[in-house]
Amino acid sequence: MAAARSIPLEVLPLAAQRYGCHGCGDCCRDFTVQLREADLAQLRAQRWEERLGVPVTTEFRGRRFLAQRADGACVFLGEGGRCRIHAEFGLEEKPLACQMFPFVLAPDARRVRAGVSFACASVLASKGPALGSHAADVRRMAAQVDELSPARTMLDDATEAAPEEPDLVAEALDRWLRDASRPLAERLDGLAWLAQQLAGARFTKVRGARLRELMGTLVGALPDELPLHPAGPAPRAQRATLRQAAFFRLEDPKIGDLRRQGKVRAVLGQYLRSRRFSRGRGTVPAMGAGWEGGFPFDAVDAVGGVERSPDAAAIDELLTRWMRATVLGGRAWGSGFYGWSVTAGMQALALNAACTLWLARLRAAGAGRDAPTVDDARAALSRVDRASGRAPGIGSRAERLRLGYLRIDDGLRRILRP
Repeated sequence: MAAARSIPLEVLPLAAQRYGCHGCGDCCRDFTVQLREADLAQLRAQRWEERLGVPVTTEFRGRRFLAQRADGACVFLGEGGRCRIHAEFGLEEKPLACQMFPFVLAPDARRVRAGVSFACASVLASKGPALGSHAADVRRMAAQVDELSPARTMLDDATEAAPEEPDLVAEALDRWLRDASRPLAERLDGLAWLAQQLAGARFTKVRGARLRELMGTLVGALPDELPLHPAGPAPRAQRATLRQAAFFRLEDPKIGDLRRQGKVRAVLGQYLRSRRFSRGRGTVPAMGAGWEGGFPFDAVDAVGGVERSPDAAAIDELLTRWMRATVLGGRAWGSGFYGWSVTAGMQALALNAACTLWLARLRAAGAGRDAPTVDDARAALSRVDRASGRAPGIGSRAERLRLGYLRIDDGLRRILRP
């Protein structure tokens, strides 16, 4: 607990992003909440099981979670999207994970950064007061997280960053992402190009002020460099890799479902669904509420890109705000993203953007639309960002292998083409 107070806390410094809970209850329907010992003691003191006559926690694979109803919603979700614990005892008496959402803590060598998750509908819509208005609450909650302490960040897999160096990269990348004079497709292409270029850099020779110069040179060269080296359409294997990556961001089994199926059936079902996504043939399998499936994969290819959407400007604003929030909020690399290096995290951000665009088209295809709407983009981004930093499969060696393959032959740029 003392470690959490020993380094300063910075709430995401992005004026374009706002947040206030609007009681939609989506997080209570969507998330499985793991409990700490302090949470369990608090629930016992509130005597919920005695009063409700049903278990309010459940154990799964050696860990304790809030119990869920048959529909997957939290046992404490009441009418109007209101948490029963919150309604009766107040915000500070809820499990810490519930209090904290949608804020996500990411310590580095200089401070703890509090970013936000775009799995929250209010964050997606940027509804509510400025993020700084939550600073006192976030600081109070961070003081209860024993695991927080200064964390190192790597520039690449072999080079540890000096405390200021990840910020130099983030500032340069943010300058490119927020440049509204350039279309979204160009900025996404530039993100992928930077990620691929930095993957081949020798950081032992480019440190401190020289790293700042390198990033300034690379970002400054993007407008001239990208047209000279256009990326063609993604070949079949790269498209299959994108669909497989999108599947693992969409897949989200509930504890109740896993128990009913059993481990063997659950693993086999996931394998078969993953294979169907990778092959991209036949019909899309059902992937949960809002992602019912049952239509042909071919229909996705017929859906136009963001540039054809009637909501193109709104989708541009949404994706730009998300990418900037991810980079500036500490969720693109380091402790906020599986401990990955800056270079690997930039590649993952490019892949997450590609998955978001593809899933938006998938959702539009399921509704029979010829282009994605901003609601399709929000639904897709919610699933992608929900998994980012917390789904073991996305932080795995298999994901690193996917990214390694996509670095070849401009793969990251190709899968981001409109």
